[in-house]
Amino acid sequence: MNPNHDPESTDASITTRNPTTDWTSQTDKKNPRNWSRLRKTISTLIICSIGFTTTLGASIYAPGHDQVQQEFHVSTTISLLPLSAYSLGLAFGPMISSPLSETFGRKFVYLLTLPLCDVFMLGAGLARNIASLIICRFFAGLFAAPGVSVAAATISDFMEPDRRVIPLAAYYAVPFIGSSIGPLIGGFAVQGEGWRWTSWVVLIMAGVFHPLALFLRESYKATILQKRARKELVVVGDGDEDEPATTATETNLLRLRRFVTSTIARPLHMLTTEPLVGFICLYTGFQFALLYTFVVASPWVFKTVYGFSLSGQSLSFLGLVVGCLVAPFILIGMDSILRNRKMRQQEQETRTFNPERKLYTALYGSLVLPIALFWFGWSARPEVHWISPIIAQGTALLGSILIYVPCNFYMLDVYGSKYGASASGASSLSRYTLSAAFPLFVTQMYEALGVGWATSVLGFAALIMAPIPWLFYYFGPRLRARSSYEHGT
Repeated sequence: MNPNHDPESTDASITTRNPTTDWTSQTDKKNPRNWSRLRKTISTLIICSIGFTTTLGASIYAPGHDQVQQEFHVSTTISLLPLSAYSLGLAFGPMISSPLSETFGRKFVYLLTLPLCDVFMLGAGLARNIASLIICRFFAGLFAAPGVSVAAATISDFMEPDRRVIPLAAYYAVPFIGSSIGPLIGGFAVQGEGWRWTSWVVLIMAGVFHPLALFLRESYKATILQKRARKELVVVGDGDEDEPATTATETNLLRLRRFVTSTIARPLHMLTTEPLVGFICLYTGFQFALLYTFVVASPWVFKTVYGFSLSGQSLSFLGLVVGCLVAPFILIGMDSILRNRKMRQQEQETRTFNPERKLYTALYGSLVLPIALFWFGWSARPEVHWISPIIAQGTALLGSILIYVPCNFYMLDVYGSKYGASASGASSLSRYTLSAAFPLFVTQMYEALGVGWATSVLGFAALIMAPIPWLFYYFGPRLRARSSYEHGT
């Protein structure tokens, strides 16, 4: 069997299987890929709504940092630490939640972490000093992490590889949409009610969307089969029929040992030992860090250059929002073009798995992004109308999403459901670590270099990393062949 071939697309003639180690047939009702279209749609919408709330909670604080600075008598950098603390929580949360979902299942992780996130967000709204605010927002981000790190793997559990583009394009756009709408909503909340309402808005949304996780079904194959095995008094193991049955207590101990000794470190291990994961996480992390650069720098730019008020600074994020909303349509359109009859016929005849074709849109995004950054940097001047840098911002975010989404598609297709959550965890670690760091020096960089050269530094960085998707597009099969992890399983 081709190691890169998706297990759910195996020959339909194979109908007799051990129900404790694999699906009983292609029509096994327990198989999430046999769910009804309605259930798949509802599950995707629930996951996207949780992810939206998670990422909105990260950036909504940004407009309130000036009031926090005044109330707690701290510097600008210190007042931005709660913003970075939440992102840092999102960075480290997946190192636990992603492999935990591969040990105990996806739904277990949602139900465990989301209520804890809400508790700490409540603490952030009630904070009486800067230290408690930073700590509460860090833990809120830590427990909110499954909303973005486990979600993509969950969708991949119940969607066939050739049908993932629409739900995953919508999902991967959600973190950008949430993060770009956050400052817009936060600006009006801060102006009308004060900075504490940046927490209350998130809690109101969490009260609506987080309970929906109760209606999710377990989708992780290993967890479903293990539950089936326990009902039949068999432990999912190496498939040896002569192996004696193991008690439930021993099973839980083995699962806990596996989690503590190996899976908790898997995302970090993949990040440092898998070139495919390492370079793609660096590139996609840079895309997300750019978004948080705009979250902090954009209000400063439009206030300094164009004299915008607080509400005007908030409305300047509409360019980013439009870029986020346009991106999924381009991604879906490009996928429909690529999935032409000739390509499908070629893959069916050769029975080859070619995830590199998912990177096609990223090739264009790698060119759009640096152009848009230079456009923003050198058009944000008093003699140039403010609409030009706003459109440039939207174009830059559009280019970022055209890179970010296909690259994550690629990783999920390569590592499949078995290691997909860990690969997503590594991606979350890199992107939220960078998004935590960038806001702490962005304002100083723009003040020292000016809008043009400060943004040009980011543009040159985007140019340096632009070859990454091109290299994987042409040399990906060779790198996959050298991987120490199973692919497509």
